Amino acid sequence: MIALKKLWVIAYRDLARNRRRTGLTLLAVILGLAVLIIMSGFIAGIFDSMISFSILLESGHVQIRSESYQIERPSLEWKDLMENSDDLLARATQTGGVTTAAPVLWAGGFVNTADEMLSVGITGIDPESSFHDPIRQGLVAGQYLEKDDREGVLIGEKLATDLGVGAGSKISLLVNTSDGETDEDIFTVRGIFSTGVVSYDTGTIYMPLPKAQAITNTGERISAVILLTENAELADPVAAALRGPGYRVVTWKDMNALILGAIEQGMVFYIMIYAIVILIVAVLIANTLLMSVFERTRELGILAALGMKERQIMMMILLEAGTLALLGVIGGVVLGSLIVWYMSLNGLYIGDDIASMAQGFAYPSVFYAKFVPWDFLALSLAMLGIVLLAALYPARYADRLEPVEALHGL
Repeated sequence: MIALKKLWVIAYRDLARNRRRTGLTLLAVILGLAVLIIMSGFIAGIFDSMISFSILLESGHVQIRSESYQIERPSLEWKDLMENSDDLLARATQTGGVTTAAPVLWAGGFVNTADEMLSVGITGIDPESSFHDPIRQGLVAGQYLEKDDREGVLIGEKLATDLGVGAGSKISLLVNTSDGETDEDIFTVRGIFSTGVVSYDTGTIYMPLPKAQAITNTGERISAVILLTENAELADPVAAALRGPGYRVVTWKDMNALILGAIEQGMVFYIMIYAIVILIVAVLIANTLLMSVFERTRELGILAALGMKERQIMMMILLEAGTLALLGVIGGVVLGSLIVWYMSLNGLYIGDDIASMAQGFAYPSVFYAKFVPWDFLALSLAMLGIVLLAALYPARYADRLEPVEALHGL
């Protein structure tokens, strides 16, 4: 213990000998790890936002559909829709773990303007269902829909801006029907909502389910029953409990396979970036220590001549590396965590134009960082471990110096 303490004192004095070099190296470790933690926090926040928005706004945790219905090609043909939604809703709400069950009808259509027709997705909803709370809570103008409203619709804020309309304005809506034709009607914009996801705020119109069924000529049929569960882990057991003949039950994993696949592929790329940053920092520390060894060749020769063993010289160099790495990791964790905390509250605005480029994804225009303690810990340990491994080279170089040659400054 005493010998180790003396070695650390010598290591500390050597680090303090060239404070500028030591400070710059320490700064590199701090900034390197801080950047990794910030990246990790933002990546986790982005992926979490995409999945959460998709679940809360469209897919839910579980969906019940007709066996022939394909979400990639929404159909209004009666054979692809479901009947007896009341029975399904009752059964779903009685299933353990289910918090919300909502019937929906999806259709396509166009909004007529003076200059062009804009393609939109039309969703018939039960306004009383809590599944649509994000829309209700996202109202920025006007009022929410009533269940028996036959003339009102809700449109996104971006779409309202593109159309130049506000709450109370009239819009002409051309809707596809179950017989392959189209039907046109005039609707009143009851309210304008903003979800923060440009694709929804630009291309989605909500109307009460009875009106959607009437204008699409689908009777009392629906496209799906959407369920929210207490947590995402309950989706599989709930789906298993609800499966039966005549319809298909899918989970959020099935419906968000594209996003999950993109996340999995993206993580490989991000891990490569993490590794490159850590290796750059490790090389900087190894270079600093190697320069220190070259400058102290005569000094190390004197220590060896006085009886300091090779493993003690090696331990002294490793203590220098460990001190730099540990202080850098602590500083990096503090700095990175502070920035992640700030960005988790304020977010990073990327703009509607950039967000709208991500077609097929629930891509918000503001991204918030997320605390992922285990990822932060893994990055810190990786930084510490790889830096110490990189320090083995200058440490081994120092302990192999021959005392006689070292005393001659070789």
